[in-house]
Amino acid sequence: MPDQSGKYSRKRDKAPDLDTLGLEMGNKPPQALDVEKAVLGAMLIEPSTVDQAMEELSANCFYDPQNRMIFEAMSELVSEHVAVDIITTATKLRERGNLEKIGGPVTLADLSQKVGAAAHMEYYVRILKQKTIQRELITASYGILKQSYDDSVKVDDLIDMAQSKIFAAIQNNVKKDVQEIGAVINTAMDEITKAQTQVGLSGVPSGFPTLDKTTMGWQPSDLIILAARPSVGKTAFALNLARNAAVDHNMPVAFFSLEMSAIQLAKRLMTSESGLSPDKIKGGSKLESHEWEQLEYKLKNLSKAPLYIDDTPGIPVMEFRTKVKNLVKQKGVRLVFVDYLQLMQGPAELRGMREQEVAAISRTLKATAKELNVPIISLSQLSRNSVQRSGGNGKPQLSDLRESGSIEQDADMVIFIHRPDYLGLGETNDDKEKTQIIIAKHRNGATLDIDMRFKSDQVRFYEVDDTLLSSGTGLVESAINSDIDPFGQAPSDFGPNSDFGI
Repeated sequence: MPDQSGKYSRKRDKAPDLDTLGLEMGNKPPQALDVEKAVLGAMLIEPSTVDQAMEELSANCFYDPQNRMIFEAMSELVSEHVAVDIITTATKLRERGNLEKIGGPVTLADLSQKVGAAAHMEYYVRILKQKTIQRELITASYGILKQSYDDSVKVDDLIDMAQSKIFAAIQNNVKKDVQEIGAVINTAMDEITKAQTQVGLSGVPSGFPTLDKTTMGWQPSDLIILAARPSVGKTAFALNLARNAAVDHNMPVAFFSLEMSAIQLAKRLMTSESGLSPDKIKGGSKLESHEWEQLEYKLKNLSKAPLYIDDTPGIPVMEFRTKVKNLVKQKGVRLVFVDYLQLMQGPAELRGMREQEVAAISRTLKATAKELNVPIISLSQLSRNSVQRSGGNGKPQLSDLRESGSIEQDADMVIFIHRPDYLGLGETNDDKEKTQIIIAKHRNGATLDIDMRFKSDQVRFYEVDDTLLSSGTGLVESAINSDIDPFGQAPSDFGPNSDFGI
């Protein structure tokens, strides 16, 4: 339970040993003592099994304290590059003061008689790992149960702690097998062949031609950091990217907004989609009848788009991970946004150590992207250095990423939004729209600056040579103001009391 400082007390939070838990629950803790002895016996007389066991197992995988001491002695011998056998293991146990505790050299001799076939070592290892996961889940569950009865523990902290313990119990014992280069090359060749015959992008489209040409779309398992100073347009650009994927390409997109509510995001999307002024969408001025028509027509595709918004404020990173897993599994989500990284909550034990907490969040985002094989675009704040630095036209640098250098390290791509007018460098009205999308880090491609314009009244970004600059509201309004019905519906079908549902 937490102490007066809000930190979890290790002493009070410590769960009893598994034997005590087993007695309380009337069950025997998961164990396989015969398998433990078979593994240790094989290691004592068969050198080929030592490396395999050391790669897959840890001391915690042995339930019996004596077996655990023997494995620890063997581990120390391996780290010292000394061969493992009965004599060297007995000597190491004596040095550690554990030889008599395990029953003396006789115990080692007995183990050497209980040898499983070396060919069965993989099977034995799998059994011990399964038993270890079971035991660790029991210990984690007991801690969760104990904290759940404590009214002084906040529910948010309880959820965060529960998810962290369960995740740690599983991940600590899951190792990915080493792959032969031949098998990896075959897989890579299959992807190359597919790419040669594939028309278009290999990843999720951004909707911006130059950006897509550089990235070939947002690639699976990538962590993309989209960074800028406050009020520069991070959320607006992210919403443009989400809208382009969901509306234009019908790709399921998840948007986690920790700063703005779902309604606020929806109104921004409605503004950029309809071309109407933000003031009219917010209700500052009344909509004309033709504007109702324009709004409802424009929102038809947006309302049907597979775009999922979660506006949980300060969402714990483990809760985010769980929600993303469910969305990928149930909704087939192909792209995930986080707005923004610094507002997420890291592991409870790292609260108060901000740099380490942000580093843990960054690592978890990357791990989630890799595990689920979906790109995650996380927005991030920049430090004040980016606006205080002299020279360089105020362009941000990787070192400006706020609060942790691990963000730059974990990211596969870092993109900055740079608006000279925001820094007081613009001189004309045109300068106010000038924006640069700067790819400052690209692990699998080129870095470059892309010139764009930001139409703040439409909450939309355009590439400089994008012909869409001349489209949007003009064509619709001119048709509406004429005698032609551009939508093929009677005006009576529209208006504030229509049946159109958003």
